[in-house]
Amino acid sequence: MISDVDHINEPLTEQFRDRIATVDDKGKRNWIYAYKPKGKFYNIRTFLSIFYFIIFFGLPFVSLNGRPFFLFNIPKGRFIIFTKVFWPQDFFIFGITMITFIFFIILFTAAFGRLFCGWACPQTNFMEMMFRKVEYLILGDAAAQKQLKNSAWTNKKIFKVALKHIVFFLLSFIIANFFLAYIIGIKDLEKIITEPVFEHIVGFFSLIVFSFIFYAVYAFFREQACTVVCPYGRLQSVLLDKNSMIVAYDYKRGEPRGNAKKDADKNLGDCIDCFQCVKVCPTGIDIRNGVQMECVGCTACIDACDNIMQKLHKPTGLIRYASENAIANNEPLRYTKRMKFYTFLCLLLLSILSFLLFTRKDIDATIMRTPGMLFQEVGKDSVSNLYNLKAVNKTVADVQLTIQLLDADGKINVIGKNYVTVNKEAQGAGTFFIVLPKKYIKQRSTHLKLGLYEGNKQIAVVKTNFLGPVGD
Repeated sequence: MISDVDHINEPLTEQFRDRIATVDDKGKRNWIYAYKPKGKFYNIRTFLSIFYFIIFFGLPFVSLNGRPFFLFNIPKGRFIIFTKVFWPQDFFIFGITMITFIFFIILFTAAFGRLFCGWACPQTNFMEMMFRKVEYLILGDAAAQKQLKNSAWTNKKIFKVALKHIVFFLLSFIIANFFLAYIIGIKDLEKIITEPVFEHIVGFFSLIVFSFIFYAVYAFFREQACTVVCPYGRLQSVLLDKNSMIVAYDYKRGEPRGNAKKDADKNLGDCIDCFQCVKVCPTGIDIRNGVQMECVGCTACIDACDNIMQKLHKPTGLIRYASENAIANNEPLRYTKRMKFYTFLCLLLLSILSFLLFTRKDIDATIMRTPGMLFQEVGKDSVSNLYNLKAVNKTVADVQLTIQLLDADGKINVIGKNYVTVNKEAQGAGTFFIVLPKKYIKQRSTHLKLGLYEGNKQIAVVKTNFLGPVGD
């Protein structure tokens, strides 16, 4: 890292904990010029990011039976997860999802640290694997960027800086389009793009707003989204312990630091104090100071240190995935019983949530007696009650519901047709009478089970009460 404020040569103290690396002593922004990482982990992350981008940009086009895999239409209160539609009445599942997500974060972080941040977080992937690479391509590596910043405004500098920001905004605009596709759907997005703007003022305005937000984040705010806004780093302080997996510096092997050629008379560790781990860090920290809030676990420092160790013909792993206890005891990172237990709990929570998602009924119905009405006698030997049916159809096809008594010898008379029609992805209602013989009524309120059928297929069982005179 090359920074506007050169503080990396200060002696090792606890002063680094007084402020984040992106803010200098005067409280001003300390712009981070991160060197381009090279190594095994960076190559793996690049490969995974390509896979990530394929999913992000490709998923809105994937649909099944005319329904997208994912849709989060907050204005209409309509959500689709794995092609299953969720309406406002399903929000209890989202409540359970949020609770599950919180517990998952706690368990996952306690066991594996910020593994998610470095490998799967959208902010990290877009910043480091897309925008940062574009920046390297246009402006050059960190040293070239620093030199360009300090140089006079020539035509060449204006061209490079302008090109960078134009490309950044175009990428942000593309990301905004796909982000909006996850909210309103790819078909509605296509209408915004192809039809006159005045017909989709709200959608077009949203697209522009999202574009500028993404542009501001990746062109200016950058790593501060992780160090200032995201609460994940602050959660680390209460979730991590000495057995958690982190990106760690092996101080036992590396200290004391120094150059063996210059300090031949001293018994030095393997760290030659080259600051390569600091220069490649996208958040500007020195991992040798220990676990810090700003560390996103991107492994750039691991690759940088391994490259130096290989050149010096020393073992790699001076900076590596480890735990505090593993470093203190000179042991390799192990998949401990604690990690196994936390992994089991994470899988259990995900299994419960998946069960709730996939066993949720596609057609929900409620049946209630019409309020304010008592039973009515039908002839000399029967009694009727009037009921209202409300149904929600979450499928992509219209359904015709018929109603049958399951545990009583009576009949059902639907007002109008002998079925209730519920359109696809909509709500429907109907009114019907239940008629029971007086001999069946043994108490004031009789419990009944009603079956809802689509053709010959039973799709739901609903319970209700039947009021009538007490039998002889």
